[in-house]
Amino acid sequence: MAPVVIDARGHKCPVPSLKLRKAMEHAPAGQVMELLATDPMARIDVPFLMQETGGRVIDILEEEGVLRLTIETGGGRPD
Repeated sequence: MAPVVIDARGHKCPVPSLKLRKAMEHAPAGQVMELLATDPMARIDVPFLMQETGGRVIDILEEEGVLRLTIETGGGRPD
């Protein structure tokens, strides 16, 4: 299954995490997603979101000012 890509480049906190949360609402547990963000706060916000929802951060890469946060959804529903 290909990762779902959420493009939040150019948005400031909390928008990248909110876009990811919205995408996770209907995703099955174990779905891999990639969040693209230019706001450095995503590096902090996304791991907290994963703790809340039972997901996990697989990888965080940064290239040319763009963060690529790869996550796997958990069994919890994002509130």
